[in-house]
Amino acid sequence: MKKLSFQCKLFRHPGAGGWTFATVPPECAPPYKLSWGRTPARAGLDGKEWDTSVWTERSGRILLPIPAKVRGKRKAGELVKLTLSYDR
Repeated sequence: MKKLSFQCKLFRHPGAGGWTFATVPPECAPPYKLSWGRTPARAGLDGKEWDTSVWTERSGRILLPIPAKVRGKRKAGELVKLTLSYDR
């Protein structure tokens, strides 16, 4: 699996219980999509890796959810460096 790296600012989806996401740049887009526009992936932040999925919104923006247990004290608006790899 090829590991892709990129930097972006975290953002929080508005509303109660909103998730925190990173926007995946087009050059790191998944090579395929499964149902609901999701693609399984392995992501990394600060040396912590986890299995997840990225998905494409109707707008075309690709989202990577960043769970609280991985991001720690990092908040929306913070610049982070992420890694991402796909199984195909």
